[in-house]
Amino acid sequence: MLGTVRKCVVVAQTSLQEVRRNILRTATVIGSCQFTDTKYNGTKLSSTINGSGRPVYQRKLYRPRSHARSLSTLSTPTISLPVSGTVSTKDENQDFMSVFPDIVRDLTETGRHLDIPDATKWFEKLLQYNVSGGKKNRGLTVVYAYRMLAAKEELTPENIRLSQIMGWCVEMLQAHFLVLDDIIDGSVSRRGQPCWYLYKNIGPAAINDGLLLEQSLYQLLRRYFRDKPYYACVLELFHDTTFNTVMGETFDILASHFGKKQVFEKFTMDRYNSIAKYKTAYYSFILPFALSMHMAGIMDEESHRQAKTILLEMGQFYQVQDDYLDCFGDPEVTGKIGTDIEDGKCTWLAVVALQRASPEQKALLADCYGSKDPEKVAAVKELYRQLGFHSTFATYEDETYNIIRTHIQQLSCGLPPKLFLKFMGMLYKRER
Repeated sequence: MLGTVRKCVVVAQTSLQEVRRNILRTATVIGSCQFTDTKYNGTKLSSTINGSGRPVYQRKLYRPRSHARSLSTLSTPTISLPVSGTVSTKDENQDFMSVFPDIVRDLTETGRHLDIPDATKWFEKLLQYNVSGGKKNRGLTVVYAYRMLAAKEELTPENIRLSQIMGWCVEMLQAHFLVLDDIIDGSVSRRGQPCWYLYKNIGPAAINDGLLLEQSLYQLLRRYFRDKPYYACVLELFHDTTFNTVMGETFDILASHFGKKQVFEKFTMDRYNSIAKYKTAYYSFILPFALSMHMAGIMDEESHRQAKTILLEMGQFYQVQDDYLDCFGDPEVTGKIGTDIEDGKCTWLAVVALQRASPEQKALLADCYGSKDPEKVAAVKELYRQLGFHSTFATYEDETYNIIRTHIQQLSCGLPPKLFLKFMGMLYKRER
């Protein structure tokens, strides 16, 4: 059985080894846009024009104050306890939450749309219901990473508050995606409560609410950041991230054939990795970190490129966990009822099952996968158990966790490994 289990892990290791080689390559980085001859975080920056006509900074690689580390100290990776199950402390989480009422007030009360009070009242309910719940890890990541990356003299109360507002902008983008994704998937619960489109029988009108959530974050960005030197980069990051995520959702929908009979030939690990990259990694990992780097004045392309490489690995790791929890997680803990099997999603479980299944088992998958029939859904889950997915996933999680930790320790651009290890510790063995 152990030999069979490790075949599954090899697939992930091969993909991660390719990513590891990319750490040493030169590549263009989304979100590392620059400005022309401006002071950024107190430093005079010169610029040149690249082939696309965009200005590019000439700046030395980021070197943090006290994160020196020698690669010679690396040892064989072993499982270590996570740093923490959450991004921030209880007090930091409370500080973050204390900003939310101001966010709602800025969007609904500050001289806005006084002639359409019903719409404003509805908007306030929309924000309260969809944005303030959940773990808020994406938003808190912006704050935590900014505290670690910014120069000590820049960590003023005003700048910390700006990082919190930026974090709430990320949370609003997350809420936008979730509202629309729940409609597409026909989900019934989210964060322990009915999905927004099911609230008071809103139905398809929730599509407009999802768009409202997205557009309102740009109102906040303009209000608080339009005079900042990184404003244009932040706008580009949000636009690029949204585009990549929507393209990932499109790829995911096409793989599920809009609920029609599956064509399992498309359920490949390459396709799955692309879905995880575009649908999850960009907005859940790359966006929060890149925003904090821009706010901290870290603009060199090599730092952004190496961070992106690690964050893509983390995003794939997170998505595999998400697929497993969708099938085997406790809804009381995850806050949602999984529907991947019913929706015929191209998941890690489905891809690996097709690699390992016998002809008879593949026939069962073809008959049951993508069906709303509870008995057929149960049959797929039972097949997953027969294929040993509990032990397979445990092995994958342990080995991939150690692989990514090793890659983090091999960062050469000066970004503090502690920052990334913190988030790997948070992800490892998560249950929601």
